[in-house]
Amino acid sequence: MENIIHVDLNNFQQVMLEASQQKLVMVDFWADWCEQCKSLMPTLEKLAGEYSQHLILAKVNCDEQQQIAMQFGVRSLPTVILVKDGQPIDGFAGVQGESEIRAMLEKHLPSPADTLLEQARLSLSEGDAQQAFGLAKQAYDLDSQRADIKFVLIEAYLELGRLQQARELLDSVGMVDQDAQYQSLKGRIELAEQAAESPEIKALQEASEQQPDNLELKVKLAVQLQQAGRVEEALGLLMTVLQTDLAFGDARKVMLDCLNALPTGDPLASQYRRKLYSLLY
Repeated sequence: MENIIHVDLNNFQQVMLEASQQKLVMVDFWADWCEQCKSLMPTLEKLAGEYSQHLILAKVNCDEQQQIAMQFGVRSLPTVILVKDGQPIDGFAGVQGESEIRAMLEKHLPSPADTLLEQARLSLSEGDAQQAFGLAKQAYDLDSQRADIKFVLIEAYLELGRLQQARELLDSVGMVDQDAQYQSLKGRIELAEQAAESPEIKALQEASEQQPDNLELKVKLAVQLQQAGRVEEALGLLMTVLQTDLAFGDARKVMLDCLNALPTGDPLASQYRRKLYSLLY
């Protein structure tokens, strides 16, 4: 495997100092005469295969690379040391079971949520808000308490024009996490909300309040709300129209258009599709 490397003085700096900036390096100090080393090695290689995206297994033959073993202060074999950013951060001496080694690795390896979050950030930087939303939502479903995940999901909501969802998620961020990024997102949401309060929306809202039975006004208002990023309000309004008259005008088409415009995996889409299907069938 490409992430299993035999380390000597020639590639020591490349692996221990440079590669460890990008991935976790698991250094296996072994010798050919050490039976325990031979029994441990298949387990280390198996784990290296499983975590190949984030882990390098660096093998050091202590008979041949005594200088490296001395530099790490190795006193017995086998010894395994984890290196990150050029520094030892964890390890053990002797033989340990696969579950114990896995538990040690997982303390230092990115979680599935971390991987999804990084991919979501990349998608945002590339201008793909739909994909960013899907990835950030998956990360949020795995760990809904992390502010960094919430911030990326909020940014995706903003890029998609989903102001209400962005606001609701921002409001769930605790005081301890209300840092500069929080304040920046708050400002963006407030500006977008001000822009969404268009004269057309206000006029239609007033007219609809004065004529609560006018379904045509409700559909027109729903269209304006959807265009302003107030999707949940638009869907709720269209649902009241369809509940009153399932065949009214183009209300059903407008609602389907709203649903189809939502990103894949958006819970709002599945929620309102179920409501619509319950009316149809």
